[in-house]
Amino acid sequence: MRAIELGIVMALAVGLPSGAWSEAATETAPQQVAVLPAITVSEVTTMSLQDRVIAGGLVGAVEEILVQPLIEGQPIEALEAEVGDYVEAGQVLARLSLTSLELQKSQLKASMASARATIAQAEAQVLEARSSADEAQRVAARTKALKANGSASQAALEQAQAAAVSATARVTVAAQVLEAARAQVELVEAQLANVELSLTRTSVVAPVAGEILARNAQIGAVASAAGLPMFTLMRDGALELRAEIAEADLVRLQPGMTARITTVGASEPLKGTVRLVEPGVNTTTRLGTARITLENARTVRSGMYADAEILLTEHEALAVPVTAVGVGPNGATVMIVKPDGLVSQVPVQTGIRDQGMVEILTGVQAGDRVVTKAAAFVRDGDHVNPVLAGTQ
Repeated sequence: MRAIELGIVMALAVGLPSGAWSEAATETAPQQVAVLPAITVSEVTTMSLQDRVIAGGLVGAVEEILVQPLIEGQPIEALEAEVGDYVEAGQVLARLSLTSLELQKSQLKASMASARATIAQAEAQVLEARSSADEAQRVAARTKALKANGSASQAALEQAQAAAVSATARVTVAAQVLEAARAQVELVEAQLANVELSLTRTSVVAPVAGEILARNAQIGAVASAAGLPMFTLMRDGALELRAEIAEADLVRLQPGMTARITTVGASEPLKGTVRLVEPGVNTTTRLGTARITLENARTVRSGMYADAEILLTEHEALAVPVTAVGVGPNGATVMIVKPDGLVSQVPVQTGIRDQGMVEILTGVQAGDRVVTKAAAFVRDGDHVNPVLAGTQ
């Protein structure tokens, strides 16, 4: 209306006849052109996507070794290692008192000498008894011959035979005394060997190489295997992360998968490898545990908290922004914009989500353009003016 009024005014100003007013108004009125809404679109591209599981947990030793004294009742005289020391297998960690064991050793040596003297006496008694038995046998034989000739009485024969039997019995007794003396020597030898072994065990040594995590031993305390261990070692200094994993992700993990480990204050992440996936799940938290071995773990300490990104798979795939995928009653969909601006809703099957992108398994092809924000007010069949993301 403003354009028609302006035309009439101009006609009057230049002196046009009143019949030309409408013609002048028509010539000055602008033509109405339909304007399409501008919608941001993204191109379906091929990129490398990683499927990862994010988890956290505490760092601990792969294997803890408890060092206990192998003998009891001996006071601790010296400690040779501190917490944090790295020790080799066989290295002395503590020394126990030798006094009582050295005294036992001296007593057993004396008992050994006495037992060996008893053996010598028993051997002499055996020789004497055998000699007497032989003589008694010969006397009995002669008496028997004399009795046959009538030169000896029956009483004399019986007496000689009884003496022979008695002498043979004394041989048996002497032999048994000798065996008892020899057994006593063997017993003392065994006791002496046990004392010698105990003397070697007064040096408490590291059974394996590793780092000392804890030391409960104190000088003057009596060594005992009961109670707390004297030392706790971390075998070979190897650490692992016990990551807590949601049960839905736990079944996807396999030993050998790589991981990135980050801790507070670390300048760069550590590399790790899944060593073990525990088969059980906590019935209260519904979380499982994956044990991740750490490489070059000198920058972390046992008991620290760490986060882990476990890499499940990595491959090239078609991807679109996560915001481009809408979810409805019929599943996931994207809005494809054709070259003529026509919008078409297409069902898709999604896969990995990584870096703000989502893998599209079916439904689109490389080079297709999709509406970047699925929540935009665009419906199937609309015409839009597509604006490629990043060109605005």
